[in-house]
Amino acid sequence: MALAAASAARWDPPEGESLALAHMPSPTDAAAEDAFKLAAALAGNAVEVLPEGALAEKLSSARAQERPLRVKLGIDPTAPDIHLGHAVVLRKLRELQDAGHRVVLIVGDYTARVGDPSGRSSLRPMLSPQEIEANAATFQEQALRILDPDPERLEVRRNSEWLDMPLADLLALAATTTAAQLLERDDFAKRLSARESISMLELLYPLLQAYDSVAVHADVELGGTDQKFNLLLGRDVQRSYGQPAQAIMTMPLLLGTDGQRKMSKSLGNQIGVTDPPEEMFGKTMAIPDHAMADYYRLLLGRPIGTGARAPAAAGEHAGSEPAPAALSARDAKRALARGLVAWLHSPEEAEAAERHFDRVFVAHEAPAEIEEASFDGDGGVVHLPGLIAAEFGISRSEARRLIDQGGVTLGEASLAAGEHDVSGERADGEVLKIGKRRFRRLRAR
Repeated sequence: MALAAASAARWDPPEGESLALAHMPSPTDAAAEDAFKLAAALAGNAVEVLPEGALAEKLSSARAQERPLRVKLGIDPTAPDIHLGHAVVLRKLRELQDAGHRVVLIVGDYTARVGDPSGRSSLRPMLSPQEIEANAATFQEQALRILDPDPERLEVRRNSEWLDMPLADLLALAATTTAAQLLERDDFAKRLSARESISMLELLYPLLQAYDSVAVHADVELGGTDQKFNLLLGRDVQRSYGQPAQAIMTMPLLLGTDGQRKMSKSLGNQIGVTDPPEEMFGKTMAIPDHAMADYYRLLLGRPIGTGARAPAAAGEHAGSEPAPAALSARDAKRALARGLVAWLHSPEEAEAAERHFDRVFVAHEAPAEIEEASFDGDGGVVHLPGLIAAEFGISRSEARRLIDQGGVTLGEASLAAGEHDVSGERADGEVLKIGKRRFRRLRAR
């Protein structure tokens, strides 16, 4: 098991505690050997599992107590949609569920008010309570596309349950950690050296996130490599409250569709787990070739170029596709796109999405089925920026920019720069195409 070290923070472990994942101690009996083997299997694709041997010890202890492990993941609802970057961790959680353990999914409706500073060079803008609630409302439904909803295997909590605490309790939490320890974070250290401000809210965030582990009695916590500092701090805070310290597992950060930066909605390089099948297929076909191996490994659980269809759930394989010894980059990407759509939608929708892709992007034809958009036919003129904004959820200024840059087609002709208004007679019955993947057939009322 080759696990690379990747850390977003400098950290001094407690005396005598190693935080390098080395070879686990040799098991001494059958139960320990089983725990050792299961820990090694569950650590697949992880970057680090810390401290050394802790996961095997947790598994062995839980078996002796005849209980499942409590495995924590906290995600702040700072955006309305979950993307494939989140799915990397969610898939690992599903593996733990399938091994018989209980996932505690924490929707960070309280910590989202503060904003996670991980990887940030400046203060994250604060969301309104209404924005947070709207995002949180969709979070659980989307996560359940991957996680097992069985109440024996899944517990969903909001951290406002315990973080809306009296001031005395907050002061007690703050007393568990020193300012120097918090300021050792790489992102904070860089901002300090650049004489950039760090808010008290940002300093509080790691403590609040760590207290989540206390509140739910976490045995194990998962997160991306950028969360390593927060996960490790959770161990210290648990010990301060007299609890056994959790084991932690960090997962790789998935590159976005640009193949350069981690997947993020704010960067516009995401593939959402609830994207329509055609859009999910098309976005996957746009990722650079060098990113494909990680998508195969982290999302489909198999090496690049193999043709088995995506598992319906992590660890379960369903159906098959042709599996030649080696696929071309194009065919491997098609197999990846089919696999992702089959996993998050269905095999039938994956096949339909591929047909749609071939029709639109290979044969350059309009989709077989196009949603209609109506306009008022009495006025004689259609203001396209307003119609595009209403249909596709973008601003009018963005719609005007797309037209001016030649990104909008009406019928067979691209609209010219400044061609924002067309006659109703010209528009009626024509297909409006925005970019490569968005279509509407215009109809006069």
